[in-house]
Amino acid sequence: MTVIDRFLNYVAFDTTSDENSETIPSTANQKVLGAYLVEELKSAGCLDAFMDEFGYVYGTLPATKGYENLPALGLIAHMDTAPAVSGSNIKAKIVKYEGTDLNLGAAILSPNDFPYLNDYLGQDLIVTDGTTLLGADDKAGIAEIVQACAEMTAHPEKPHRTVAVCFTPDEEIGRGADKFNVTGFPARVAYTVDGGEIGEIEYENFNAASAKIEIFGVNIHPGAAKNKMKNASLLAAEFIQSLPSAETPAHTEGYEGFYHLCDISGDESYAKLNYIIRDHDRTLFENRKKFILNLTDYLNSVYGDNTFVATVKDSYYNMKEKLADHMDLIENAKSAMEAAGVTPKVVPIRGGTDGARLSYEGLPCPNLSTGGMNFHGIHEFIPVSSLNKMVEVLLELTKA
Repeated sequence: MTVIDRFLNYVAFDTTSDENSETIPSTANQKVLGAYLVEELKSAGCLDAFMDEFGYVYGTLPATKGYENLPALGLIAHMDTAPAVSGSNIKAKIVKYEGTDLNLGAAILSPNDFPYLNDYLGQDLIVTDGTTLLGADDKAGIAEIVQACAEMTAHPEKPHRTVAVCFTPDEEIGRGADKFNVTGFPARVAYTVDGGEIGEIEYENFNAASAKIEIFGVNIHPGAAKNKMKNASLLAAEFIQSLPSAETPAHTEGYEGFYHLCDISGDESYAKLNYIIRDHDRTLFENRKKFILNLTDYLNSVYGDNTFVATVKDSYYNMKEKLADHMDLIENAKSAMEAAGVTPKVVPIRGGTDGARLSYEGLPCPNLSTGGMNFHGIHEFIPVSSLNKMVEVLLELTKA
């Protein structure tokens, strides 16, 4: 079985996570894929593979005989897909990119919109039919890890260290590390295989928080509303307009932070805004949270106490602080990519991974590319060559 076969099998499982769920994992389908992956890992040589009560899949590929004393290396990926776009009934297909618009069916994948398509001219791409996401985030990472394990098992003449594997649920909703068994994990350092374009190595990520803004209005019949009505929906609009208009995802890049309005709901009596707050710089991150709270206090001084209620909650922090003493992980990843014929590119993550949380919990864990592009949307794709190359990278990385 090839890494392509595995990937196409895995994306057929609907594993969309649900941020409104209180269960672990947030959706039952993740355990369906988890059970399948246990058998995949066993067939790839991880005979101790199992799924725990929370849906985390663990397995260990023993070192080649004579290399058992080398430190184990962890490889981690996540099973869920983002709830922003449907992950149900994915119709993946392989097409050759010839430099012109690709008609997916319900959408167009165009180099005018995505100029980096031209980097893959003449290559086979795995795409959707334009109605769903593809799921390369992060089933590509899972497929690459399982395939690497299978190839190590098939070639015992090529020495490798112990490889500790974990596939997590609910990464897309920020809960992927919640129940990760760090103390029981056989490796003391690891990589998440959960990145984008081939060659990317990431050890800096956003500091992240969520902000829920509730607005409690007063609804009066419009005919008698003068000086009495407080329209919660209009007050929500005022809150939105009070935030810096240029500090949104659509206006920022690189290390620049933002406020992102994820959703809005409400009527005259009650409205709710859900934001995420992001910044690479910890001081600027703290200032962004303070701005939200100060704005809430100001608007309450205008419209009355408890008209606006803000709940701000930290999600994860920049793992750079925890990886400063483990830069050998970055250098090893660079060397592995170069040995596989891939040009390494160290870039900051404009997001987060399970590795960010795990690094703060004592498992240093930078992030490696999977090769996928346009995650979380109907234009998502992954080049076949990138899947194959990342398997080579993992084989180089796990060499004894």
